[in-house]
Amino acid sequence: MKYAFSTLGLPGAPLARSASLAAAHGFDGLEIRAHPEEPLHPGSTAAERASARRTLTAAGVAVLGVAGYTRVAAAGADEPVLAELRSLVRLAADLEAPCVRVFPGGAGLPATAADTHAVRRLSAGAAFAERHGVRILLETHDSHRTGAAVARVLDRVAHPAAGALWDVLHTWLGGEPPAASRRALAPHLGYVQVKDVRSARELTPVGLGAGVLPLAEAVAAAPWDGWLCWEYEKRWHPAAAELPGGLARGRAYLERLVAAAR
Repeated sequence: MKYAFSTLGLPGAPLARSASLAAAHGFDGLEIRAHPEEPLHPGSTAAERASARRTLTAAGVAVLGVAGYTRVAAAGADEPVLAELRSLVRLAADLEAPCVRVFPGGAGLPATAADTHAVRRLSAGAAFAERHGVRILLETHDSHRTGAAVARVLDRVAHPAAGALWDVLHTWLGGEPPAASRRALAPHLGYVQVKDVRSARELTPVGLGAGVLPLAEAVAAAPWDGWLCWEYEKRWHPAAAELPGGLARGRAYLERLVAAAR
């Protein structure tokens, strides 16, 4: 098992700081939040991308994925969505990242319409991503919160460059047990995103193991040769404790869960 954390937990921090913290606390990689308020995003220059690669290489830290905000199931024209996808794929390729994260975003649409939009756009995007050595991962989120909902889309796309990102919080909020999520996502799974919260109504992030999520069951269901990525949503909850102080405990907690599940 390999371990990463998301730069969402260090909003606006220089990449060098994120990479240094990852290396110092035993994390193998980073999930890079690709948003204009962050150091790296689709508008970053070639020089900035090259500098980022050098920084990460020097720290011995990989980029697990580029976390974008494209909504593939949303209403509207295809081309703006596909243009966003292509820009994310190019950024991932330049950073030597194996995948990009996208959201469904089909809220307010009938499930069949949202599925159809997502299938059409992911099919087109996957062909482009494959040429760049990148995989597009649809996160269990918003309109497609469960593994079953995401698998319903990916089964129709049926392309190796389109896969799933399992966000344990959202499948739990959707009432889907971890074993069921894993069964649904198994043919498509890219990596597993873990986090912890106090309750379904109090989503301020807490340290791993300090909340209510079924993390032991989720880790037991995760692929042994895969990645666990801790997404600590400090960006959306500024009152939450600072992430650096919890990194050592979080990494040790995940390692204990992996050892117990073997």
